[in-house]
Amino acid sequence: MKKLLLSSVIVLIGFTFIGRLSYLQLFRFSPDQILDDPAIKKIYDYPERGYIYDRNGELMVGNQPAYDVMVIPREVKPLDTLEFCGLLGIEKTVFTDRMQKARTYSPRLPSVLVPQLSKEDYAKLQEKMRHYAGFYIQKRSLRYYATNSAANVLGYISEVNEWELKNNPNYVAGELKGHTGIEKQYEEVLRGRKGVKHIQKDRFNRDIGPYKSGKLDTLPEQGKEIHITLDKKLQEYGERLMHGKHGGIVAIEPKSGEILAMISGPTYNPALLVGRQRSKNYSKLHYDTISKPTWDRSILAQPSPGSPFKTLNALVGLQEGVIDEDTKVRCYHGFYVGNTLRGCHCGGGVRNMNSGIQQSCNAYFAGVFRKIYDKYRTTDEAMDAWEKHMKSFGLGNFLGTDLPTGAPGRIPDKSYYDKWYGDGRWAASTIISNSIGQGEIAATPLQLANMTAAIANRGYFYTPHVIKSIGNSGSIDPKFTEPHYTTIERKHFEPVIKGMANVYKYGTARWIQIPGVEIAGKTGTVENFIRVDGQRMQLTDHSVFVAFAPVENPQIAIAVYIENGYYGARYAGHIASLLIEKYIKGEITRKDLEKRMLEKTLEHEYAKPYSGEPFKINEYVW
Repeated sequence: MKKLLLSSVIVLIGFTFIGRLSYLQLFRFSPDQILDDPAIKKIYDYPERGYIYDRNGELMVGNQPAYDVMVIPREVKPLDTLEFCGLLGIEKTVFTDRMQKARTYSPRLPSVLVPQLSKEDYAKLQEKMRHYAGFYIQKRSLRYYATNSAANVLGYISEVNEWELKNNPNYVAGELKGHTGIEKQYEEVLRGRKGVKHIQKDRFNRDIGPYKSGKLDTLPEQGKEIHITLDKKLQEYGERLMHGKHGGIVAIEPKSGEILAMISGPTYNPALLVGRQRSKNYSKLHYDTISKPTWDRSILAQPSPGSPFKTLNALVGLQEGVIDEDTKVRCYHGFYVGNTLRGCHCGGGVRNMNSGIQQSCNAYFAGVFRKIYDKYRTTDEAMDAWEKHMKSFGLGNFLGTDLPTGAPGRIPDKSYYDKWYGDGRWAASTIISNSIGQGEIAATPLQLANMTAAIANRGYFYTPHVIKSIGNSGSIDPKFTEPHYTTIERKHFEPVIKGMANVYKYGTARWIQIPGVEIAGKTGTVENFIRVDGQRMQLTDHSVFVAFAPVENPQIAIAVYIENGYYGARYAGHIASLLIEKYIKGEITRKDLEKRMLEKTLEHEYAKPYSGEPFKINEYVW
């Protein structure tokens, strides 16, 4: 009886162990569990990132081969460190630091010791690596740029940091990830999926073949190619025109919201942030506090919009019924606020809407602004109505683009002025500078281009975006195909557009017409104040220009903002007209103008001294 009982217990325990092991193998097994097995080595096979093409199918970003020196800390044997560092081209202190980081990350998983070797360095090293246990070379791809432009839009890739490793299990140490621009925004599409091989080791730590005959291995999946909305040739041409100038340019196709060009000046060649010199080059660019080439002025700079904003006040006046296109306002070479005369350069006289826009008359738009506010019982009610109209054009808010950064600009509301002046202690005359696009209003070049596209469309716009298609599907986020309507009725746009067209024919931009192309535009000269040692100083005005063309079938809407560029037509207007001609005609007929804009710089403006120190150009005071 005792023997039977003992045998039964032994059999029961045996079945229990067999059942438990079967359960763990069949039902609870996860491929990730083999990471804890010291007899299994995991080798990743990184895919190529997806290619990036422009709207016309021209390659902008591809790939090139590179090689990483990898280390598995627990497998490293004693070695001549100085000799090995000499082969790798690194200092001993760098080697020691990276080895420590690799051990901290994982003693049994591979980490990058030296990233991004060139083909030449790889050829020198590959035969010698077998002498150094625990080290091997892994092939991967780096970005190759088929253009030296659009760095601010394309972005760059770099190694994942410690925070990203802890918070995203899809990445491993040394892996590359998009950190700015399109590379960041469409990381999940572009990166693909890395493959993995599991290698079985024996008790002597030698590789003996694939684990489970490779059943758990996976192949890499290449990232999907994407087509973006930029026009490569237009982008490159715009960056050439911005040489020696600070500012931003954005061009949009009005009928779709597709961004044709997004230029920030100064800029840099995106190839500088590829390879072993990436970190060194980035530091130089990032710490250039005068030029700020890594700061994207096209979506981050927020100057006052200046006179282009007058077109919106005209539209609001028409919609509110306080004026029509024949309403007249007298200009006394300016307009009075109390006993103070605010200046105007239009020449004075009686102005209606057409001549007011055409000659950019400050007095006319100050009069319109007052009429809007006089319509309402209280200033608060007037402010609410005015604010609603302005924000319907996409101003004062993030536009919802597919760009990973951007600035909201500013359309002030009643709470803003209540905080500044006190509730009930301000009126239309207090904020009259808003009538001419100065005062507390701020807008990015992207917002100005979008505002212009809404005018070109006679009352609606599409969310600006840079994605055109992904992979073979051709589909994009539906939000980019839905129109956003302004609060202004379509019928009110024609008189304003007529005035903008006359800006080119008879007004402030009559010297920069494009033969054979009908353009509607608006010049802007924006006062430029900074603070230096607590003192408010005035520098050379900013040059601003918005336009769309052709007038009756708009193909392009553009905003150009040039820091310290004097008056609107001088730099911004000329550059805008060249870009419009380049896009519509495909060539430039005004070679003398092109030569001037390519050769002229404003570096002398950006280096003006004050007490021996350069001005900080970008510290705007509203």
